Amino acid sequence: MLIFNRQTDLKAHLASLRQHKSVGFVPTMGALHSGHLSLLSESLQHNEVTVISIFVNPTQFNNAEDLAKYPRTIDEDVAKIKTLNPSVIIFAPTVDDMYGGQTVSEHFDFDGLENQMEGRFRPGHFDGVGTIVKRLFDIVQPDNAYFGEKDFQQLQIVKKLVSKYNIPVNVVGCPIHREANGLAMSSRNERLSPELREEAAFIYQTLLQAKKEFTSESIEALKQNAEKAFRKHPDFELEYFEIADEATLEPATEKEAGKSYRAFTAVFAGKIRLIDTVALN
Repeated sequence: MLIFNRQTDLKAHLASLRQHKSVGFVPTMGALHSGHLSLLSESLQHNEVTVISIFVNPTQFNNAEDLAKYPRTIDEDVAKIKTLNPSVIIFAPTVDDMYGGQTVSEHFDFDGLENQMEGRFRPGHFDGVGTIVKRLFDIVQPDNAYFGEKDFQQLQIVKKLVSKYNIPVNVVGCPIHREANGLAMSSRNERLSPELREEAAFIYQTLLQAKKEFTSESIEALKQNAEKAFRKHPDFELEYFEIADEATLEPATEKEAGKSYRAFTAVFAGKIRLIDTVALN
């Protein structure tokens, strides 16, 4: 199994393969779960070479405690990848290798996508995402790159990055994988107590209720219903519940024919921040 810690070594290895083989890429921050492995499976199915990066990117964290406590489980991650398919190439660089001693973000204009939801509550987050994804794409130069739809706003921003910078990669969005109770799989789930992890099914249930009511209720009523449900659940603090246009991510005030809408939420379970989303129509 090939594991690279330096971008120069990975580039040299991929250069010898790329001429005749398609390259799929799955960027992650590690602490791998079944959702990540499903992205890998998708890449393995459609590409002759698959690369996964494992890198906790400091510039996309606006909360120092969240960065410090983010799970780092490289040995377990490698074992999971090896079990799935030992031909997967792992790129696990250091911060210095990725940032060259200057751990700062570039600044990006994503045509307003970066100002909604996560962008409102996590200043600088998408500059960090854009910085690391752009660098990883430059290193790996994949034909196809796979991202989960749980981070739907991030997925749209990566697509915008590729479009605005003319990066020759096909960005593929893949369905959310959920735990048995419906909780969206996330590396942060590992920090939840067993009891809270089970209770957190409530987040998905609230989204499903909005989906059920979408045709009969106004957007304002849907948001008020969700906020009311969270107020009755003391273990969860709602940061936002938003209904937005899938294409622009702009908050919707009324439904328009021909547009696709999606509900987005961010919730604190204690100090652990969880996000989820569902398509509404």
